[in-house]
Amino acid sequence: MLKNYLKITWRNLLRHKAFSFINILGLAIGMASSALILLWIQNEVSYDQFHVKKDRLYEVYNRSAFDGKLWCWGTTPKVMGKVLKQSYPQIEETARTTDNTFLFIIGDKHLNVQGNFTDPGFLTMFSFPLIKGDPKTALNTIHSIVITEKLSKKLFGDADAMGKTIKIDSNAYFNVTGVMKDLPNNTRFQFEYLLPWSYMKKINWDDEYWGNNSIQTWVLLKKGVTEAQADAAIVHVTKSHSDTKDIDQFLHPLSKWRLYSKFDDKGKVSGGRIETIRIFSIIAAFILLIACINFMNLSTARSEKRAREVGIRKVVGALRNSLIYQFLGESVLIAFIAGIIALIAVQLSISGFNMLTDKQLFVPYGNPYFWLFFLGFIFFTGIISGSYPALYLSSFKPVSVLKGTFKAANALVTPRKLLVVIQFTFAVVLIVCTIIIRQQLKYAQERDSGYKKDNLVYVMMKGSIKTNYKAIKNDLLSSGAATAVTKTSSPITEGWSDSWGYNWTGRPVGGEKIDFNIFNTDGDFVKTMGLKVIAGRDIDIINYPSDSSAMLLNEASVKIMGFKNPVGQVVRNGEGKDAQLWHVVGVVKDFILQSPYEPVRHMLIQGPKAWFNVIHFKLNNTHNTAENLKRAEQVFKKYNPEYPFEYNFVDQEYARKFGDEQRIGTLASLFAGLTIIISCLGLFGLAAYMAQNRIKEIGIRKVLGASVAGVTTMLSKDFLKLVMISFVIATPIAWWAMYTWLKGYSYRITISIWVFVLAAFITVLISLITVSFQAVKAALTNPVKSLKGE
Repeated sequence: MLKNYLKITWRNLLRHKAFSFINILGLAIGMASSALILLWIQNEVSYDQFHVKKDRLYEVYNRSAFDGKLWCWGTTPKVMGKVLKQSYPQIEETARTTDNTFLFIIGDKHLNVQGNFTDPGFLTMFSFPLIKGDPKTALNTIHSIVITEKLSKKLFGDADAMGKTIKIDSNAYFNVTGVMKDLPNNTRFQFEYLLPWSYMKKINWDDEYWGNNSIQTWVLLKKGVTEAQADAAIVHVTKSHSDTKDIDQFLHPLSKWRLYSKFDDKGKVSGGRIETIRIFSIIAAFILLIACINFMNLSTARSEKRAREVGIRKVVGALRNSLIYQFLGESVLIAFIAGIIALIAVQLSISGFNMLTDKQLFVPYGNPYFWLFFLGFIFFTGIISGSYPALYLSSFKPVSVLKGTFKAANALVTPRKLLVVIQFTFAVVLIVCTIIIRQQLKYAQERDSGYKKDNLVYVMMKGSIKTNYKAIKNDLLSSGAATAVTKTSSPITEGWSDSWGYNWTGRPVGGEKIDFNIFNTDGDFVKTMGLKVIAGRDIDIINYPSDSSAMLLNEASVKIMGFKNPVGQVVRNGEGKDAQLWHVVGVVKDFILQSPYEPVRHMLIQGPKAWFNVIHFKLNNTHNTAENLKRAEQVFKKYNPEYPFEYNFVDQEYARKFGDEQRIGTLASLFAGLTIIISCLGLFGLAAYMAQNRIKEIGIRKVLGASVAGVTTMLSKDFLKLVMISFVIATPIAWWAMYTWLKGYSYRITISIWVFVLAAFITVLISLITVSFQAVKAALTNPVKSLKGE
């Protein structure tokens, strides 16, 4: 029986090659698209899920109200981990981490390498296996270091790194006590080495100040301790150990690190990347559904061709169930062929998909669970696509079929028409969403950053750069490489510091806590960045020696501080004899330091008494960029010879802020296009079959004088009506989806009606071209050929 069914299926495929091709191609594109999305989703949800103790791992978060809202953040005081481990019995182990980049020197090799300081417990809490070394003791001594396998090969080639000595930053030596397997691509941690926290303490980078929230603290709960119990225990840890009385602590579980980064006004997780995951899960499901709808429509459209077969089988004793199984078997076989083609398509396209998504996805051929999932995916697709045709075809009455009185339904509303509407509804929704996402991205990209990014370069202050800053600045200017130079606490594209510990004359007593972005700078800040001064002047340490304690405000700060005449005002940081007084010398126009999708926050720009990490310089536009960089490299090499000259262009770093939205927009465009292709394939096949079924009617109409245009319109209008109905249904769905998405951005576009008009035009135009091709072809057919059998 099974052999007979397979033989019949194969004959049907070969007998109707065009429709078989459209069915298989549509299913293959749908399955490949869904598979790529599912690979991406699987990678996202698998982040840090490989840790053996994942159910007990948490990150410590702070929670406090300021600027009129509740804020949650994942940086903590350096002392937090030590106190939690010593004083809270619910916690088994803690580890602190903070990023750093050091110069590694092995013979003639000089490499800037990014890694972490951490506590010894990190290697036993997290599952980053050591190829060599003992995770329990690898970071116990002050000059021990654990490196990744990749870094080991960079430094020592194929030689055994264990016990080898590495010179770091010209003055410290560390012994390799562990070699770690390279980190997987689905972890939030990014480091090539681990240094012990004890060394950080030795070089005075550690402190016990509870107001310095600058590192991450991780905890491992004891077995049997729940998250709620631990939260209740640690909620007041900062209040208990410092004068700060308005900050609480809570634990953020490992299972939510990647997907949940947004918190509601009660401090509970409310969203994050999970929203994008949900959107693309829906896209994957609907693309596959659209491909299945193609199969359903084309299969039921050919019902009259298979009606006689069904009638004969029923007359000779075939039960309806056996016919259902036969038709489902046919669809599963077609889905299997489509699945093989889809798998090949995924393999051929995955490298390009990885470039679009900035991932390292791969098809896990060696995993037996993958093949089980693959076969299940094929079976599921076959059953979904074949269910309606199987039920529909098996329902035919043998008497009406064999008498020749059977005719496929042509009612006002049929399942086939409904399925076409569903297809194009989703296609229109995707088109509208793609247009709006790209509009929002363009809107943010065109927003005035407030500073001039062109030819602006920054270099991190490593090695001897800090001590030789004045000489480096003078040489950059005198060499002609730069026209302006300044030093800052962070790159102009990032905010590394904030504080609410500032007071000023006129601030309401007991008023709400205000958190300021803190940005430190030297003289020539305005000139180098191309900022606009709207009151007062720039910091100028040469002409005004007292400017070492000068401060600039941005417009947002002036507004929230309530200054009518800000220049000359004094801003105090801290209390008592240790308080630092800053005098305001100028106000600059707001500029974007952090997200281009959010309003510019109030900012205090502190003068040379503050701390610095970065040199910014403006390249001389009278020379070409390569020449300027060559001269700049000579200057930095002169004063910092051991360190490689590494620089960043500000415009490129600023562009990275749009990376996630660009990827979402590109993926939405890609899958919207594929959805249209799949839908049009089905429409093309359906139109071809309808034209073939009405070939005699067309012939008669032409004999009676119908024009090609008239016949084309007759055959096209029913399909276009369905497309327009789809547009009417899709419009409110797309509007709601994009309105909800845009609410996540403070700086956003308004949804305009032309977006929907454009989406309607695109959909109708593509549908018209698809249907008209078959309609015109049928209209041009010689009526003699279509009527010769009559």
